[in-house]
This record gives sequence, structure tokens and C-alpha cells, in this order.
Amino acid sequence: MNEIRCPKCNEMFKLDESGFADILKQVRDKEFEKELKNREKQAVELAESKKDTEITRLQSELEALAKQSVADKNLALKEALTNIEKEKDSLGVELQKKEEELKRIEADKLKEIELAESKKDAEITRLQSELEATKKQSETEKSLALKEATTSIEKERDALASELKTKGIEMTLLESSLKEKYETELKSKEEVIAYYKDMKAKLSTKMVGETLEQHCETQFNQIRATAFPTAYFEKDNDAKSGSKGDYIYRETDESGNEIISIMFEMKNENDETATKKKNEDFLKELDKDRIQKKCEYAVLVSLLEQDSELYNSGIVDMSYRYQKMYIIRPQFFIPMITVLRNAAFNSLKYKSELAIIKSQNIDISNFESNIEKFKTGFARNYDLASKKFTTAIDEIDKAIKSLEKTKEELLGSERNLRLANEKTEDLTIKKLTKNNPTMIAKFSELETKGDTSI
Repeated sequence: MNEIRCPKCNEMFKLDESGFADILKQVRDKEFEKELKNREKQAVELAESKKDTEITRLQSELEALAKQSVADKNLALKEALTNIEKEKDSLGVELQKKEEELKRIEADKLKEIELAESKKDAEITRLQSELEATKKQSETEKSLALKEATTSIEKERDALASELKTKGIEMTLLESSLKEKYETELKSKEEVIAYYKDMKAKLSTKMVGETLEQHCETQFNQIRATAFPTAYFEKDNDAKSGSKGDYIYRETDESGNEIISIMFEMKNENDETATKKKNEDFLKELDKDRIQKKCEYAVLVSLLEQDSELYNSGIVDMSYRYQKMYIIRPQFFIPMITVLRNAAFNSLKYKSELAIIKSQNIDISNFESNIEKFKTGFARNYDLASKKFTTAIDEIDKAIKSLEKTKEELLGSERNLRLANEKTEDLTIKKLTKNNPTMIAKFSELETKGDTSI
């Protein structure tokens, strides 16, 4: 039997070993449960802290990569423009060379004409000399020879003029051909420049012949077998709650425990759309879908607000308005999954350690039911014990009152006995024989004899 002090009346009462063991077990279980919850809370807080730190670090790295990617694209664009300028200068030099060659050919032809004129004049002079030398010949022969020589010279001159004209036409055609070639190449280069500028404005997002959803799904399926072999990535077709997202990403470990889940919403808008939507218009509904589909994260893949520096700079964290929500451009679709997936794998280690701690101390699958069963049984036993305890206390109170009454009576008897004892102690023979002449005479006689013992 163990003695227990009542916290209400401060009285001591006894319990058998089974009752004492039940109360002791209750105290130990409460302390153990409190300690387990504290350790679990600390482990989860540590995991969340490390996960947030890892997400922040990876997000910074991703933003740096995005900035580096934009810088590389700007450098490539600059190099392309430089090459185009070089080609333009090269074409200009080539055209200048052709013009110089044409001028040289024209100068050569002029020299040939002048030389032919000089030959003609020399031939005329020669013929005139011959004519003077052959005065004996007839005027008819002279005239005929002169005419034939003049005709031959004129034919030669006409042939040279015709050849020069043909060369001029060829040079004109060559110049026209070079100009057309230059203009065609220049137009082609301008189209390339316009393409690069448009690609830069849209952050290199290729959406040719595809919707944004098809683009993201294609990107994922291209690397699914190598990067995400055990992941689930399908369209959200469950609209029982009245709304649904576009895609759900889930991934589990070998034991079937969920590692990460993401609700994706894709939003695109044509340039011709009259009413322009904003990204914030879709966040509330996306958060609602995430909660209803029991996803850990929510990500809006958006091409809205294309001129916004905020959304074009990289991953935008919207957790200050909606829990675990992000807005990204399509080129960050795969990197976003990778960042969140790596952070989840890092926190999975701590979750596994916490599960091991729990499994070492108690069977988690039956813990809650056992606790509820224990609480129900303990509450019933406590009620019965409380009633019995109350009844026992009442009986003890009654016994105490009876004992107090007996105590008072005993105290009264003790007081009377004390008075009787005091009276007994005060009693002497002299007091008993006081006013008794016979006894006084006897005592006097004894005193005379010297016997004073009485």
C-alpha cells in the first residue's frame, strides 16, 4: 500500500499497487507525449528552416543563371550585329571595287577609241601622203581607196563603240545585280536582327505552333525518363469542387511516401487581346485549387505582363500573400521543379529521421487509437475512483467528526483525571486529620518522642 496526499484537503490516504501504477503510468505517458511532440516540433522546424534556406540559395543561383543567360544572349545578339555590320562593310567594299573596275573598263575603252581615232588620223594622213605621192593615179582610184579606207575605219570605230556600249550594259547589269544582292542580304540580316530583338523581348520563349500548356508538357516529357522517372505529371481533370488547375506534379519515394506535390496553372495572352489580365488576378483561385487538391506548392507559369521587369527577372516568390506560391516565366518551368524537388529531398532526410525516432518509441499506426482508448478507459476509471474517493472522503469526514467528539470527551476525561491527580498529590495525613482532636494528640505524642517521619 502507498500513501497519497490529497491535493484538496491535504489528508493522507492509501492506494494499492495497481492504482498507484496507473497514476504513475499516466504521468509518465503525458511526459513522454510532451517530449515526443517537442522533439517532433523541433525536427520539423529545423527541416523547414533548412528547406527555406536551400530554396533561397537555389533561387539566388537560378536568378544568377537567368541573368547570365540574358547576358549571354545579349552578347550573342551583339556578336550577330557585329558580324552583320562586317558583312555589310564587306559588301560595300566589294561594290566599290566593282565600280572602280567599271570605271577602269570605261577608261580603257576611251583609250582604245582615242587610239583608234589617232590611227584613223594617221591612216588618213598616210593616205593623203600616198595620194600626193601617186598623183599619177586617177582621181577615181584615189577617191575609191580613200572611201574604202574611211569606211573601214568607220566600221572599226562603230565596232569599238558597239563593244563599249555592250560593256556598259554588262556593267549596268552587274551593278544592278550587286545592288539587288546587297539589298536582299541586308533585308535578310534586318530580319535576323528583328528576330533576335523579338526573341530577347520575349525572353527566348518558343511558342511556335504550341499553346503554353503543350509547350510545358513537351518540355517535361523530353526529360521525364531521365530526370523524373517516378514522378506523376498529368492534367487536373477533377472539377468536383467547382474549379481545377491545369497540371499536378507529384513524386513519392520507394515506400509510397509523398516527397513533393505542385499545382501548376498556365496563363497566356495574345498581343491582340483588348482586356489585359494581370498575374495577381489568378492567385486566389490557384491557392484554393492547391488546398483542395492537397498540394504543397502552387506555381503560376505566365506570359502575362510581358513588359514587367519583376516577372522577367526570374522566379517571383508570392509566399507573403499566399503560402508556398511562385510566379515564373515558361523558361523557368523545369528549373522551378528541380529547385523545389531538391529542397524536398533535403527535408525528406529529416522527416525520415523523425519517423525512425517515432518507430523506435511507439507504433505510430495504433498510437492515436490507443491513446483515445486509454483516455476513455482512464476517464471512466477516474470517474469511478472519483466517486469512491468522494464517498471515502465523506466517510472520513464523518469519522473525523466522531473522532473529534470522542477526542473532546477524552480531553474532558483527561482534564478531570488531571484535577483528581492534582487533588491526590495535594492530599496529606495532616490535611486529613485537621480539626480531629484524637489524631492531633497522636501526632503531638509522636513528635515528642522524636519520630517525625509522618
